[in-house]
Amino acid sequence: MSNASPSDRKLIDLEVKDAQLIFAAVWEDLEEEIGHANLRFPKELILLGGAPGSGKGTHTRFIMAARGLTCRPIVISDLLTSTQAEKIKERGGMVGDKEVVDILLRKLLEEDFRDGAVLDGFPRTSVQVECLKLLVDKINQIHNEFANTNLAINFRRPTIHAMVLFIGERTSIERQLQRGREIDAHNDEVKETGIGQILELRATDLDENAARLRYQVFKEKTWDALNSLKELYHYHFVNAEGPIDEVEENILEELQYQSSLELEQRTHARIRPLPLADEIAHHARQELVRRLDSYELEHNQLFVRIVDLIRDRFVPIITRHALSGRAHVNTEDAIFQDPLAISMLIDVFSERGFHAVVDKHIREVPERFDLKTGEIHTRTKYIYRIVIFFKPSEIRRGHG
Repeated sequence: MSNASPSDRKLIDLEVKDAQLIFAAVWEDLEEEIGHANLRFPKELILLGGAPGSGKGTHTRFIMAARGLTCRPIVISDLLTSTQAEKIKERGGMVGDKEVVDILLRKLLEEDFRDGAVLDGFPRTSVQVECLKLLVDKINQIHNEFANTNLAINFRRPTIHAMVLFIGERTSIERQLQRGREIDAHNDEVKETGIGQILELRATDLDENAARLRYQVFKEKTWDALNSLKELYHYHFVNAEGPIDEVEENILEELQYQSSLELEQRTHARIRPLPLADEIAHHARQELVRRLDSYELEHNQLFVRIVDLIRDRFVPIITRHALSGRAHVNTEDAIFQDPLAISMLIDVFSERGFHAVVDKHIREVPERFDLKTGEIHTRTKYIYRIVIFFKPSEIRRGHG
């Protein structure tokens, strides 16, 4: 903001003051109606923004699945047609920033959104950005207030993600018009057959100039508001120009879990000494390679026998059970009395993509009975029960 002109700074100051007044009024109403201890907001907020045609509606479900959220998304344009918004209109009022913030905060307090919520279309203005900052500050204040109480779980430290799906003007116009053609054709079919429901068709979806204007409004009024979030929260800029699977891959990469950013500090400190799974796996792979090479170089004869045994005895059985993903082999082969042979077997299967489990059973088998003394003479029998797990073969079934 240091490069802003005096007039720009004055406008920014006015927007901040407007936001403070708006938020203070909304917050005061909520505390009075609901109660301070009942202001329980979501643990996670995903602020989803993007140009017209960027695919916010298309990708919302995927984003929610990536973050483990099961609640419905909060679409701001839908809130503006809610009963509460309609009552404001009926009284002759306008649904401005104050009304949007008021309706949104009440929505966020619903229990369905306790773990997290996706906000489609918020914030869209600088005033809404300032109100968002004030909301997050308030949530953090309440979090600190209840941190050492029995209610702490209801007031967790919030995690805020700002995700912007970006496309250029040309792509935006093409997608808006394509959507218009598809909805128009669908509605014609519904009218002709009487089957299905009429879908809303925006005027901008039928007119190229109107579609271009809608994109320009986004760039002029909403783009700066979304960009300002990068200095405040976890900011994810996603190139949404490509096909759906490519965009979803970009989204998944952006939303990877980061415990240090999302957990409470003391929770993270408690579990941080424990190794990560991928660290263990990486180390295990290195150790596996080292062991296999040592078998070949230092225990060659035994290693050759084990590999031959796997090829001749185990592989045929595994092949017969390819559809199940699991094969059982029982053997009394004396080679496995050497613990190193068992280790070799397990490691070879691991390197080949299998998971082998060996269970050693020891039995005393009667061999003869001494008639004079009544003593039963036995011999020790070693049975090795080996289970090999692997990805099963898939069967494609036709209809019928």
